[in-house]
Amino acid sequence: MSVVLQERVDIKENILFELDKDLLNILLKDRTSNNNLLWATDEYNYLGENYSANKQITIELITDVNGEVIKPRVEKTKTEQALRIKQKAEVFTPSWVCNAQNNLIDNAWFEKEDIFNKELEKGWETNKKTISFPKKLQKTWQDYVNDTRLEITCGEAPYLTSRYDAVTGIYIIVPERIGLLDRKLRVVHENTETKKEWIEWAKVAVQNIYGYDWQGDNVFLARENILISTAEHYEYRFNEKMPVDILKEFAKIISWNIWQMDGLKCVIPNSCKPIKKGQLELFSPIDKVEECPGCKKNDIYNHTGVYCKIMDWNTNKPEQFVSLLKG
Repeated sequence: MSVVLQERVDIKENILFELDKDLLNILLKDRTSNNNLLWATDEYNYLGENYSANKQITIELITDVNGEVIKPRVEKTKTEQALRIKQKAEVFTPSWVCNAQNNLIDNAWFEKEDIFNKELEKGWETNKKTISFPKKLQKTWQDYVNDTRLEITCGEAPYLTSRYDAVTGIYIIVPERIGLLDRKLRVVHENTETKKEWIEWAKVAVQNIYGYDWQGDNVFLARENILISTAEHYEYRFNEKMPVDILKEFAKIISWNIWQMDGLKCVIPNSCKPIKKGQLELFSPIDKVEECPGCKKNDIYNHTGVYCKIMDWNTNKPEQFVSLLKG
């Protein structure tokens, strides 16, 4: 069986469920807790108790209403958008701005401008020529694919993959995409010949893009976008659908690399707890409750919450994200 792709912004969860239930299970998995992603927002409370912020997102909850529960920001009402701006300062960036900022990264990497496209006023013109890697750079196309990129507070991951403009909702065809992963996959397109080789290097590309967000629906949408965009790149390259078994292999990588986290604390959102310290008063122990020391002193390394883990694909071992900050 192969994945069914459509040129649409919203990826209906019911379609993914019908395709393969395990696929949805993987996309909903929180690798740190080994549970599911949390809603971590009160936006869905009107649907019932199971949609409250501290509850996990389950397949049943997002497929019961024809896959219409979790929607991209552009398909939310103005009231819903305003609420998220107020509560979490959630503001989405138009694709032309994402492109301009992504170009700054590539300008530095290639030591040259206009590598993937030429910027226009609120747009871009794609470079149709094969991307070259001059010997004087002492860098290869494999180095580019292996270079790690991180989108903080990623929302629906518009900097990683530009399936659509996050502000207007306009779908962007594969050869015109400007995301950091899209650029890596373009380089893979141009430098591999067989499907086996393409899949091998596409996995390396996906392993080297990361992103996190507080809200569970955003994390899930980002994962969907990256997964489906990868499948769309495969279809564009080989003119056939990506097999579901391969799709699930990519989904497992993405479920590690796009994760739910309080970016200020590096822990699972709302997981910090007060601590009890025993005291002796006469002969009776009295528990004194104190605030999480990390929260109290703004010490990122001393929280009582659950520190988030990501996968180090060089060693195939998970490690706490916070440990990377010490380097």
